Amino acid sequence: MDPVADARTILVIEDQEQNLYLMKYLLEANGYEAILAREGHEGVAKARSCSPDLILLDIQLPTISGYDVAREIRRDGRLGKTPIIAVTSFAMPGDREDALAAGCSGYVEKPIDPECFIGQMEAYLQDKADDENGTSEASQGGAE
Repeated sequence: MDPVADARTILVIEDQEQNLYLMKYLLEANGYEAILAREGHEGVAKARSCSPDLILLDIQLPTISGYDVAREIRRDGRLGKTPIIAVTSFAMPGDREDALAAGCSGYVEKPIDPECFIGQMEAYLQDKADDENGTSEASQGGAE
């Protein structure tokens, strides 16, 4: 059985309704369960309660930054290997590095490309599955 096909739950932490709707639509249309959080504290709580297979995280959130959300999620040992993908309009030099330093596994720029979005998410899920199975060579390199 394909390990990516077994990974079905994705937590989306995003405060902009249009972005939230688009990601939810694309995920559900491709067989994923999308769990939604509209601000950082809610996102951390839902990550802990549902243990998602992947987290899509906006960096500009209203109550705490996405960087702080990523750091808080990484403190929870059960979520240590869960891919966290920064999905952000931040595109200045150093923003990608800041997201990775905060604990994100990868970085996708907004606006997202609906044609490529699911493939990008599945690459991170495959990296996670490979890492868990001990078959990953340079796990985080190929999905970005």
